Amino acid sequence: MAIEAQELRRVMGHFATGVTVITTRDKDGVPQGLTANAFMSLSLDPPLAIISVDKKATCYSCFEPANYFTVNFLSEDQEDISRRFATKGADKFADLKWQVGSNGAALIDGALGSVECKIIQCHDGGDHTIVVGEILNVAANGDRPLLFFKGKYQRLSAS
Repeated sequence: MAIEAQELRRVMGHFATGVTVITTRDKDGVPQGLTANAFMSLSLDPPLAIISVDKKATCYSCFEPANYFTVNFLSEDQEDISRRFATKGADKFADLKWQVGSNGAALIDGALGSVECKIIQCHDGGDHTIVVGEILNVAANGDRPLLFFKGKYQRLSAS
């Protein structure tokens, strides 16, 4: 029995995730990025992380071995940034406060944390590519994450 794509999306939406913006740069050094929740730590020794990039993403060609990416964990007040980086064709970095990280990819100001990586492997994953990055640098700056659950942005309840 084949699983319908909409049903799969609905069920997978019951798994709460953090919201990230993954930044990189193109071959000319121009910053690029996309919103994603498909991110995970892979290994502590050696330090590795995985992201999953939609093959239809505008910046898809930037994710190849020897390039770099940064995973920016968005804070609860950065929903607008998530929406901006999820929009195709938008000038995603216009009026955005960010810094160049140690790997050359953008560190978004106000993000809850970041993981800077060098791409070491890429693997086919259906309509996505699974990208393995060697972790070069990490930072954590806060405690109120932006979450995604059942197709909607969420916030932690006050504790």
